[in-house]
Amino acid sequence: MWFVFIYDEEEKELGRQKAPGSCPYCSGKVEAVDVEIQWRLCFLPMCFKIKRKYFCTLCSKRLELFY
Repeated sequence: MWFVFIYDEEEKELGRQKAPGSCPYCSGKVEAVDVEIQWRLCFLPMCFKIKRKYFCTLCSKRLELFY
């Protein structure tokens, strides 16, 4: 008996906006991107999440917030 699980993760960009602060690596401007993540198992939607990711506009590095 074989079990095949097909797992898929799809990201869709919802919007972009300026974020306060500057990049610690190159002192460039920071941009906030809202992303909707949809997880699928065997082509059936399992979970929807909306996250905000931060990127530098000059060096294109992904930045993380630590509280």
